[in-house]
Amino acid sequence: MTIEKHLISYIADTWMDGGQDGLDENTPLIELNIIDSAGMFELVHHLQDEYRITVPLREVSSHNFQNIKTIAALVVRLQGEGKGQL
Repeated sequence: MTIEKHLISYIADTWMDGGQDGLDENTPLIELNIIDSAGMFELVHHLQDEYRITVPLREVSSHNFQNIKTIAALVVRLQGEGKGQL
């Protein structure tokens, strides 16, 4: 399963009662209030557990959590760096 597909499934299950209709890798998650600031930190914890990365606090921004595509890019980048601190 790709990072994007995993994230779509996780976000749909966690914040959309399992419904994936209208949710794709470009859906604006914050703009549509699918994820709020508290949800962003919940998602950060999930990413850290699922992908064994550390998301530095400076990376927890609306820019990196705009949509599934930007979140997946963050995960790939942090996996490549193999570092970071919250």
